[in-house]
Amino acid sequence: SVPACCSARYNLALLACFGFFLLYALRVNLSVALVDMVEPNASLAKNVTSNVCPEHSSTINVPRNTTGEKYSWDADTQGWILGSFFYGYIITQIPGGYLASKIGGKMLLGFGIFGTSVFTLLTPLAANLGVGYLIAVRALEGLGEGVTFPAMHSMWSSWAPPLERSKLLSISYAGAQLGTVVSLPLSGLICYYMNWVYVFYIFGALGVLWWFFWMWLVSDTPETHRSISHAEREYILSSLKDQLSTQKSVPWRPMLESLPLWAIVVAHFSYNWTFYTLLTLLPTYMKEILRFDAQENGFLSALPYFGCWLCIILSGQIADYLREKQNFSTVCVRKCFTLIGMIGPAVFLVAAGFIGCNYALAVAFVTISTTLGGFCTSGYSINHLDIAPSYAGILLGITNSFATIPGMVGPVIAKNLTHNNTVGEWQMVFYIAASINLFGAIFFALFASGEVQDWAVSGYHLHRN
Repeated sequence: SVPACCSARYNLALLACFGFFLLYALRVNLSVALVDMVEPNASLAKNVTSNVCPEHSSTINVPRNTTGEKYSWDADTQGWILGSFFYGYIITQIPGGYLASKIGGKMLLGFGIFGTSVFTLLTPLAANLGVGYLIAVRALEGLGEGVTFPAMHSMWSSWAPPLERSKLLSISYAGAQLGTVVSLPLSGLICYYMNWVYVFYIFGALGVLWWFFWMWLVSDTPETHRSISHAEREYILSSLKDQLSTQKSVPWRPMLESLPLWAIVVAHFSYNWTFYTLLTLLPTYMKEILRFDAQENGFLSALPYFGCWLCIILSGQIADYLREKQNFSTVCVRKCFTLIGMIGPAVFLVAAGFIGCNYALAVAFVTISTTLGGFCTSGYSINHLDIAPSYAGILLGITNSFATIPGMVGPVIAKNLTHNNTVGEWQMVFYIAASINLFGAIFFALFASGEVQDWAVSGYHLHRN
């Protein structure tokens, strides 16, 4: 194979990694800033929490910046604000995958992140205008981000040699976890020392900067890349020659009747239920139940995603090693990694609800839970490219549409279940997430496939030769 160092396909993976880093930074910064945007008495949780766990007083006593505007939004309004992003996000999934197969993923991904960045820059203004405006801006950010994963999957269908799939995709998508890792504590520090509006200005500006690099350095296919070596272009094209379909129309019906596709849908939905519930509510859990202040909170909320990031990178390497060197079948690797990545988190998540105020253990369990979830990237997440490389973007659009529903209903249900912020209520939230995870893992293990499906390859010959 062609060396990885400085190759066009690894450069694409790295730039994509930064792109997804920013996407998630733009997505989660609100969860942290919201704590500072709301008047302390608005959610009336103080008097409820005091009897659960002792306060952890932080040793650092820096005069806190309080210049940021405060709004009196109640807990339900906050739930709507946090969920609004997904209303936009779900709309553009399938159109994103379809468009990417028509116009290419580069423009779609580039402008998706560019648009999200611009709306992030407008967030403080929208919050000042009123809660309706804020919800609208967040939904528009969701529209922009909705096209990004299908667009990336679509690009990888032309760029990733089958035996390097797990490696390349895990590098590019691991950026999302890293974005969460960096932006949670960083947003906390920005809120603490500056003012919450800068959370949106700083990340928004970085997104616009990234866009210039992406447009300048990246191309949709190896054929159109400006500086790719001849050897690498030939290597990629020859590795994909039997995998791609030449037909122009999308085989919607056989695609939607395909059981391996539904196996991915169920796994994706289940995994995201846990992921989004934790992503949007972990800062709240830390603050109201375990009672950390915002600074500790940011670093400890970020720890699980750092573990997940490491796990995604390593498991991507291991998955391809098992397929290439140990001759494990693709479907075996995908199923095993999905089982580890879904049952592991379920077990530790339930455990996290049962250790009372031992916050070191709580953080450890939530961290292990989220870390093991990283195995799923080389499990069901890449499976779209195994079963239908030509339509990977569209398949991801379909599965991600279903997988966005937990982002919309998960936090709302969790907020409703935890009105009194008791440990028992939170145990319920963790229970629900764990049982959904368990179901998804079993369903995927029963019905997933690792082979290119018949409907995905009608008319074998060279891809756009």
